[in-house]
Amino acid sequence: MRRDYDISSKIDWPTVAIYLALVSFGWINVFASVYDETAHQSIFDLSLNSGRQLMFILASGIIAIAITIIDMRFYETFAYLLYFVLLFVLFLVPIIGKEVGGNKAWIGIGSFGVQPSEFAKFITALAVAKYIGSVGFRMDNFRNQAVLFILIGLPMGLILLQKDTGTALVFTVFILVFFREGMSPFLLIVGICAATIFILTLLVPKPIYLHIGIGAILIGLIIFGKKKLGRIVLLFIGALLISGVIESVDYVVKDVLKPHQQNRIKALINPDADPLGFGWNVTQSKIAIGSGGLTGKGFLKGTQTKFDFVPEQSTDFIFCTIGEEHGWMGSVVVISLFVAFLLRLVFLAERQKNRFARAYGYSVACIFFFHFAVNIGMTIGLFPVIGIPLPFFSYGGSSLWGFTILLFIFLKLDAHRGQVLQRI
Repeated sequence: MRRDYDISSKIDWPTVAIYLALVSFGWINVFASVYDETAHQSIFDLSLNSGRQLMFILASGIIAIAITIIDMRFYETFAYLLYFVLLFVLFLVPIIGKEVGGNKAWIGIGSFGVQPSEFAKFITALAVAKYIGSVGFRMDNFRNQAVLFILIGLPMGLILLQKDTGTALVFTVFILVFFREGMSPFLLIVGICAATIFILTLLVPKPIYLHIGIGAILIGLIIFGKKKLGRIVLLFIGALLISGVIESVDYVVKDVLKPHQQNRIKALINPDADPLGFGWNVTQSKIAIGSGGLTGKGFLKGTQTKFDFVPEQSTDFIFCTIGEEHGWMGSVVVISLFVAFLLRLVFLAERQKNRFARAYGYSVACIFFFHFAVNIGMTIGLFPVIGIPLPFFSYGGSSLWGFTILLFIFLKLDAHRGQVLQRI
C-alpha cells in the first residue's frame, strides 16, 4: 500500500480543475450581484458578500486539503457516528437556532451562522453508502430497503421541522442511488407518475377532464390488451388510485401547504396572475436572464441586478446575474461546466472497486444534479422556487463548505480505489 504522501498523483485533477473554475466564476458573480458603481467597491472588500465569500473559499481550500490528509478508512469507519451526531444537532436547531428568511435552520456563532442541513447531505451519503457496502447487503431485501429509507427519512424529517422544504427535498434523490444499486424501478416510476399527475391537475382547470382521459385510457387498455381477469382488476385499481391522487391535489394545495408554498405553486403555474406579488421573483428573474441576450450586457453592467429587482440575487437567484451580464453564451459555458462536472462524477463512481465508494460517488453526483437542475430551473420558471443554492456559485459559507466536503471525500476515496480489496 502506498503512503498518503503520494496522494497528489492519485487525485482526479480534471475534477479539481472544474471545481476551481466553478468556484472562481461563482465568486466573480457574487461580486457582480452586489456591486454598486457609485461606491467604488473592491471584490476583496470584507463588508461585501464577495469579500466574505473569498474567506469562505480560502477556508474551503483548507478543508479540502485536510480531507485528503485524513486516512480514507475514517469516512467509512465513523459514518454511523457522524450520522447520529448529525441527527442530534438537527434536533437542536429548531430549539436553539435562529430564523433567517423564514427558516429556523441556522445556529448562530458570533456574527456568523452555520446551517447544519448543508452538512447533512454528505453525512447521510456516508451512512447510506456504509449500509449499502455492508457484508451480505442485497437491495432486493425489503428490510434493507426499509433501513435505507429510514436513513434518509430521519434527517429529511428533522429538516422539514426547520421549515426548510427545499433542502429536505434534496434527500429524495437518494432513490436514484438505490435504483443504481439494484432496487426495482417501481418506486421511481410511481414517483414520476405521481408528480406528472400532480402537475397536470394543477394545469387542467377542471379535474373531470382528467378523469375522462383516464377512463378512456383504461377502456383502450382493456379492449386492445389481454382479456385476463387479474390484469383487468389491476388496471381498475390503478385507475382508481390515479383518480384518488387527482382528487387529493386540491386538498393538499389548499389545506396542507402553507400560504407561501401555495404562492410558489401559483407562481409556477401562472406567474403573470400576480406579477407584483407571488409572481415577482420568477417574473423578474426571467426578465433579467432574457435581457442578457446572446452575449450579455457585460461584467458589472446588469441593470436588473444593480437595482435589486431580483430578490436573493447573490444566493438562490445567482444564475440571473450570469444570464444578464454574460448572456446566452455565458449561461451555456456555466451549464457546460456543470454537465462536464456531473459526467465526470458518474465516471468516477463507476470505476470504484467497492460498493461503499460507488454508492457514495453516486450520492455525490445525484445531490449535485438536484441542486444544479432545480436551482436553474426555478430561475427560469420550470420549477417552483424552493430556495436551494447553486453549487459553488451561491453566496454562503455553509453551502460552499458542505459541497466541498461532499466532493473531496469522494475524490479521496477515488484516489485510493486501487488499495481497496473488497469485491462488489
